[in-house]
Amino acid sequence: MKKFFLSFSSLLLCAVNLQADDWTGWRGADRTGISQETGLLQQWPANGPKQVWFSKEAGLGYSSFSVVDGRLFTMGSFGNKETLLAFDANNGKRLWQTEVGQLLTNSWGDGPRSCPTVANGRVYALGGKGDLLCVDAKTGNKAWSVSLTGDLGGKVPGWGYTESVLIDQGRVICTPGGNGGAIAALDAKNGKVLWRSKQFTDGAQYSSPIVIEHGGVRQYVQLVMKNIVGVKATDGSLLWKSAWPGRTAVIPTPIHHQGSVYVTSGYGVGCKLVQLGQGGAKDVYDNKHMKNHHGGVIKLGDYLYGYSDQVGWVCQDFKTGAIKWSDKKALGKGAISYADGRFYCQDERDGTIALIEASPQGWKERGRFKLSPQTKQRSKRGKIWTHPVIANGRLYLRDQELLFCFDVKK
Repeated sequence: MKKFFLSFSSLLLCAVNLQADDWTGWRGADRTGISQETGLLQQWPANGPKQVWFSKEAGLGYSSFSVVDGRLFTMGSFGNKETLLAFDANNGKRLWQTEVGQLLTNSWGDGPRSCPTVANGRVYALGGKGDLLCVDAKTGNKAWSVSLTGDLGGKVPGWGYTESVLIDQGRVICTPGGNGGAIAALDAKNGKVLWRSKQFTDGAQYSSPIVIEHGGVRQYVQLVMKNIVGVKATDGSLLWKSAWPGRTAVIPTPIHHQGSVYVTSGYGVGCKLVQLGQGGAKDVYDNKHMKNHHGGVIKLGDYLYGYSDQVGWVCQDFKTGAIKWSDKKALGKGAISYADGRFYCQDERDGTIALIEASPQGWKERGRFKLSPQTKQRSKRGKIWTHPVIANGRLYLRDQELLFCFDVKK
């Protein structure tokens, strides 16, 4: 009886110390890149965390993951088709696959780039050529599909549609771009158009929208080549707009905090913070301290963390835009995610994953390992661009058709 009580107590203690968390879509449930998980390893062994499973069945592409109810969802290409895939998140077994649309071909690597979004038992996935699909999460059976080009009049951006659609209050928010309205809201149940942002008609780029509340008004914020905008959630009317000097490609997701919106992009552009008010959006700062290409930026506390082209890994003051610290030698350019006091930073060139203590005092590494094996099918111009995902005590990584799952629980 005593032994049973001790075992039960140990299990209870583990349950208290470990908070598991699903990852419902691009950059997590709130699109911040932050997982609410606790009870994770704070220091990695010399060879990195233990690998749980490995799969070669994801197809080609750069799509990241959503992990919900024990299933992992991603996208990949097989032959001339792009496909939505479901895997058992615990053992890597492929459960089903459903065709999304025709293959996006590109010299930087063929295949889908966007991340599936999971909501209310359904999965929503956008293909590189604008095919938007909604399926049942358990079976993969198709509920509806819409073409952002054929049905909504959009134009495929140079590197394909890459945004991860947003699901909010029964709406699917996507950015077909074009004269019909750059942003569209579709009924999540059947795909029918609810509204278009007719006052905002820019072309589509590569960023993904976020939802915010400001001044009691729910709105969707999106970044495109020449503008940052906020549109009203109920009807798509333009609430505010701020100019953005984008070049070549605008990719990172906007960040919102207490009425301030932060954006950044690469190709020498930089970053800026705008403050929302009754008269629209007013610039707080605009500088080149953070020139984030597509690895993402995370706001934690009063600071922003991410990789800045030509600068290295950067910690930036959110309110002032000043650099707190930078490190160009610690790790190459790449993507970043966060969980339980640690950043998970991935070098896009060689597949090194580093565990970093989240601190405004500098780069404090707590372990690293190199992804192995690596694909032989990646384009010569492509790199390891899939963002890391931490969900339910596991770290999920991808290099094209190769999927990796590691145990990062204490």
